[in-house]
Amino acid sequence: MHSLISPTPRPTPRLVTRNTALRTLLAAALLSLAPLSQAQQVLRVTAIPDESPTELARKAAPLMKYLEAKLAVKVEYTPVTDYAASVEALVNKKVDMAWFGGFTFVQAQVRSNGKIIPLVQREEDEKFKSVFISADPAIKSLADLKGKDVSFGSQSSTSGHLMPRSFLLQAGLNPEHDFRRVAYSGAHDATIAAVASGKVQAGALNISVWDKFVADKKVDTSKVQVFYTTPPYYDYNWSVHADMPAALRDKITQAFLALNKSTPEGKEVLDLQRATRFIPTKVENYKSIEAAARSAGLL
Repeated sequence: MHSLISPTPRPTPRLVTRNTALRTLLAAALLSLAPLSQAQQVLRVTAIPDESPTELARKAAPLMKYLEAKLAVKVEYTPVTDYAASVEALVNKKVDMAWFGGFTFVQAQVRSNGKIIPLVQREEDEKFKSVFISADPAIKSLADLKGKDVSFGSQSSTSGHLMPRSFLLQAGLNPEHDFRRVAYSGAHDATIAAVASGKVQAGALNISVWDKFVADKKVDTSKVQVFYTTPPYYDYNWSVHADMPAALRDKITQAFLALNKSTPEGKEVLDLQRATRFIPTKVENYKSIEAAARSAGLL
């Protein structure tokens, strides 16, 4: 007697193979999208603390808002306590992007075994400079710094320490041997304050911050003056970790390159960043800074 219940048809080997292949492809697609989607939930950004926290926050706010609109993700700016913290934050992927000076970029590159990628720099960063300032009319050249109290910015600052030190060494001056005292103010604006108040006889800092203080009349140039300007060198950049998906890296790069002073938003962002425009950059641009750091015994 035949059963009234029809047996469940077995899938053919070809169907099994096709279903397995589809599942495998779907799983692979989801895995490939996972890092991008995770990275795009929140873009975490930091910057070296080369100025006061309030000034850094003021400069960051419009840029973060612009990036949020361009990338269609939430962008969070997180301040750090010192230069070393910014390096560790990006190397350990606690943040996704960091504004580095040339030296902090080099430190991050070395610390991460080459896993940090510079995306863009300001056009001004191709030929950046430092200035030496003093309120002592007797100081007119680097040679006049012998026996004086001199302040740098942070020890990890490119424009506030490394490159000024490099040019001092080239001029035959060793800060530890030739100066009465070497001070570290921690930030460019603090160096100006130290010189203006007479705590030190001279200081070295970023030319961009100096020019901004002069334009805003925050320093009395009849008393505090520039007596030496360094030759140009490469400096700041926006960097990311190499583990960031290439598609997101490209979107961030294009967002920076699209900034233009012809729009109100672009003008606001670029003026606050003290930039004419952003341009692409590369690791090779910072080899001379690495060489300077090694020759000065700072790396």
